[in-house]
Amino acid sequence: MKKRVYSSILVVLTLALLFVLKVFVSDYFFDAFFCILACYGAFEMSKLLSKIGFYNFLSISTIFPVFLTGMNLLGVHLASTKGYMWILYTILLDLAIVVLGFIVSFLACICRKKQYVLHEMGVRNIENMSIFKFSFKKAINTSISFVYPAFIFLLFIFVNHINTLPFSKFETVTANVSFFALITAFMIPIFTDTFAMLTGSVIGGKKLCPKISPNKTISGAVGGVLWSVLFAACVYLIFGCIVSFESLMAALPIWAYLLIVLFGSVVSQCGDLFESIIKRRAGVSDSGKFLPGHGGLLDRIDSHIFMAPYIFLIFMIVLI
Repeated sequence: MKKRVYSSILVVLTLALLFVLKVFVSDYFFDAFFCILACYGAFEMSKLLSKIGFYNFLSISTIFPVFLTGMNLLGVHLASTKGYMWILYTILLDLAIVVLGFIVSFLACICRKKQYVLHEMGVRNIENMSIFKFSFKKAINTSISFVYPAFIFLLFIFVNHINTLPFSKFETVTANVSFFALITAFMIPIFTDTFAMLTGSVIGGKKLCPKISPNKTISGAVGGVLWSVLFAACVYLIFGCIVSFESLMAALPIWAYLLIVLFGSVVSQCGDLFESIIKRRAGVSDSGKFLPGHGGLLDRIDSHIFMAPYIFLIFMIVLI
């Protein structure tokens, strides 16, 4: 329990430092942070896939998010100078990089010496399969980690740079919109997870998905959503008292913000359950040992992975 508390304090302090650096130094500290998380998350995902039986390239999975980070930063630069449609173009280019990563993984396998490939197939007890088909399947399996968590999670880079994008609706807004968007993105999963656990332990009741996550209850899921909305209202009112955020609060009414948080809380729990399905398939309780008392990194950011596209799309819709 002490390890879990200490790890939680460390995570909060790290996020606090990153927000301070974002305001007073540069947005790029968060970009580096997201890239590191995506790389290690892809590393854990690759290992989980191997435990499931989806043989893949651990090294390629781990390094791939670096290329997506570079592409997204380039997309932010182009979007800030040539229009927000470049965000869409960048996402399409990201998908092209995923395909390129698949091709590289395929070639990395099929171009190896035949005896090495045959040895690996023998270790995995794979018979009656051609080297070509084995290489194709290994490339497909490797590409899974390109999408989850890398591609999805790194959409946070666009959220981190919303202020530099030429959105017409908020031309009169002087607030740091990306700061508020990231606060919201981190706040929703933290509040949801915390109060879902507390509510579920106090009330108990019927299990939410016993075959996927036996500890989660329906009362906990509902409590997580309701408490998240309640605390989000407090956060909204606090930001409304800050002079520099008054223009943003005027453009984003509280009822709209609370709806964003409400649906975001549901999305957050879906992200948690999705990773639980993967761990269940892999036959493990944690994705790794990255954080003492918490488990692996994916165990901590599983809700945030789904939050990245959600917050990105919501704020894109609001801003456009």
